Amino acid sequence: METVRTDISAFAEKIQQLRNQIATVVVGQERTVDLILAAILAEGHVLLEGVPGVAKTLMARTVSRLIDAQFGRIQFTPDLMPSDVLGTMVFNMKSGEFQFHKGPVFADVILVDEINRAPAKTQAALFEVMQERQVTIDTNTYPMNPVFTIIATQNPVEQEGTYKLPEAQLDRFIMKINVGYPSPQEEFEVLYRHNGNNAFDQLSGIKPVVSIEELTAMRGMLSHVVVEQSLMQYIVSIVHSTRNSRHIFLGASPRASVALMQTSKALALLQGRDFVTPDDIQFLAYPVLCHRLILSTEAELDGMTIPKVIQTLISQIEVPK
Repeated sequence: METVRTDISAFAEKIQQLRNQIATVVVGQERTVDLILAAILAEGHVLLEGVPGVAKTLMARTVSRLIDAQFGRIQFTPDLMPSDVLGTMVFNMKSGEFQFHKGPVFADVILVDEINRAPAKTQAALFEVMQERQVTIDTNTYPMNPVFTIIATQNPVEQEGTYKLPEAQLDRFIMKINVGYPSPQEEFEVLYRHNGNNAFDQLSGIKPVVSIEELTAMRGMLSHVVVEQSLMQYIVSIVHSTRNSRHIFLGASPRASVALMQTSKALALLQGRDFVTPDDIQFLAYPVLCHRLILSTEAELDGMTIPKVIQTLISQIEVPK
């Protein structure tokens, strides 16, 4: 156990470098940054949701640039086709054969901007690559790099010109992070930087601080983070309660249980610990579960919301000692 803690301390400097670099570009949003880093360490994809202008894309671009890997960006629009994302077969006149031309999804870290601006058939193009990290075209399978990660942004579904993501795709995101408005102090800092010609929205000065090998090693450390059996049962109880609540029409699947455990282990690593606490699980319960649940009609009529339901369920479950 002592060896594991030594390894954790060795990565503490890298983790702090990540936070410091992000802070030079994004004002505030410390909670969001920690959640994004935890999701990446847990080998998951991230969905950022918020109204336009709260730095969702800027945050995703910043995090992507800090990893020394091939970066790709896909701007989802209503006229985008699946082949525009995955690639297409093109006939080669010289060889007389069809050749596969890879699409922009073939990169290590992908920013999918405004994912809910594209229709369902284009959104569905990401199903296989998000879950299995491979693309199948005409019976041929093309594997992705093991560090393949999607960071997607979306506006709230109430916004004009957006399409609701299907439940099957939402379930493939390890967490959905709601990006809110900044505090008055943070917004003042945004104005101060702009007024001083501090082009913090330009990323030319951002340099990678984590290599693919270092990210892979950090991910491998999750297996050394201790999760007591009582905490595993705590996770099971939380997720299982979503399936038995009269307020929830569709509860969370076992994939949500795994996601909650893995992100809790990642959060422990980010905080310099080699063990998970109940606070880790409670902190991550909402971002891991919120997009996987559907309220019942009765709950909507009663004015219930997903955050209220999750908070109520957690408060009814005994916390392990």
